[in-house]
Amino acid sequence: MRQCEVYVHGSKAGILMEDNNREYVFVYDKSYLSEEKNPPVSLTLPLREEPYHSSYLFPFFFNMLSEGENRQIQSQLLHIDAEDDFGILLATAQYDTIGAVTVKPIES
Repeated sequence: MRQCEVYVHGSKAGILMEDNNREYVFVYDKSYLSEEKNPPVSLTLPLREEPYHSSYLFPFFFNMLSEGENRQIQSQLLHIDAEDDFGILLATAQYDTIGAVTVKPIES
């Protein structure tokens, strides 16, 4: 299982996980939910205590990835399979993202 912490404006919002069957789970951190003014990670992932489950990488996180030739270059430079969405997300969305959301790998 691979997992990462998800941050919004530098505050830990939750954890995103990929299991060995490429099933995905996103769950909000309880402390993030307790703050009244914290925004959701995405409009498609509104704030709630129950985990979100998906058989594919949630569209919000998938849309943080590069496409086409840029993705191929990243894949080659990072030695990550170009089809490994979660691996590329972990490697590229830690610091310099377009929006307020970043992800940081959790080392097992």
